[in-house]
Amino acid sequence: MDQAVETLPALPGQRLARGVCRALRALDFVTVEELVPTPGLRVDVMALGPRGELWVVECKSGRADYTTDRKWQGYLEWCDRFFWAVDAEFPVELLPEGTGLILADAYDAEILRMGPEAPLAPARRKVMLQKFARHAALRLQAVRDPGAMIAGW
Repeated sequence: MDQAVETLPALPGQRLARGVCRALRALDFVTVEELVPTPGLRVDVMALGPRGELWVVECKSGRADYTTDRKWQGYLEWCDRFFWAVDAEFPVELLPEGTGLILADAYDAEILRMGPEAPLAPARRKVMLQKFARHAALRLQAVRDPGAMIAGW
């Protein structure tokens, strides 16, 4: 029987995202990475919960990665809860109060602090659920038939 070879993502932020996605799956959330809620914004992880809740998780691999991020507040209007995901060496005192905190590595993650809940308006929720579904479907289609994605079928 063939054994699957595990390959870690190359970039530190992608490793954090992988651990976050694994942990959220254990909480019955499904996730997509690098979703664009609106032009100019791209969230690292968007999670859809069992009751339709939408969480955004922004993965930060270090101080420089965090201090150069000027767009994170724009993500707040596209989710019910917002979280930072960082590794054990990250200086968490840099992160703003009133945001969620997840400690992660490439294999798992733990929610240390829940982000405050700010429920989306129904119309915004509908838009985000559609974007989530289309993003997930396009990713699956690209895996199953890469040639179709290149040809634009």
